[in-house]
Amino acid sequence: MIAAHDGAFIVTGASSGIGKAVAWELGRHGMKLVLNARTADRLEHVGSEMREAGLTVSWVAGNATLAPVADRLVAEAVRLEDFRGFVHCAGVARPGPFLWELSVDEFVEVTEASYGAAYQLVRAAFPVLLKQGGGIAVFVGSGSAELTVRGLCAYSGAKAAEEHLARNLAEEAPEITTIIFRPGVVDTPMQAQARAARGGAGESVRRMFRGIKERGELISAETCARALVAIMTENPRRFHGKIARPEDAGPWEKTSSLK
Repeated sequence: MIAAHDGAFIVTGASSGIGKAVAWELGRHGMKLVLNARTADRLEHVGSEMREAGLTVSWVAGNATLAPVADRLVAEAVRLEDFRGFVHCAGVARPGPFLWELSVDEFVEVTEASYGAAYQLVRAAFPVLLKQGGGIAVFVGSGSAELTVRGLCAYSGAKAAEEHLARNLAEEAPEITTIIFRPGVVDTPMQAQARAARGGAGESVRRMFRGIKERGELISAETCARALVAIMTENPRRFHGKIARPEDAGPWEKTSSLK
């Protein structure tokens, strides 16, 4: 279990959506943070806002699928002292095109954002955490890892690979609490991209995700983050090597005070 007011965590995908909300929620609980995203100006904006709010925050812009970026993230977290783990929120979906319509670069971008970056974080962080006696590694998965959805083939495959990586890590490094967190349908930029999808399966993707919004099924990124942090701070070990969902957090406070 992580203490409520100490420890440094890395959060990827922290410039928007779930990653940004998770960063704010961890900071609200007193965690020190190292933020990561590919878009430097947006990441700096989030980090600066959090510092202005009195939170201990650093950031490293760049693609976490690159070894030097992952190494810098861990080094910065160690510098902040009491490095406790990471939450891997980064992801790219490219919704709409059939798999064969994606360019090689687009396919690599989707698969590496989830799976490749997960490997790099593990490679850089796990030796440090194991030497310290443990920590927490959270991988943000997706229900699409078990579904067949036209126009999301690469993303679904990447999330399935990431989730299976996490399950295996739970066996390989039992000292580190490894959790797969499936957030459900969250109101994020990725959802907006799906509602405007193009490509061979664009129409069916648009219809599916517009329907989710019209039926009021989306939850806010802030609500999702509050649930995840509740899980992380209240006996996270029960989800070691398993899937956790927002409803598993119990009666956490749903009214968010996040920016």
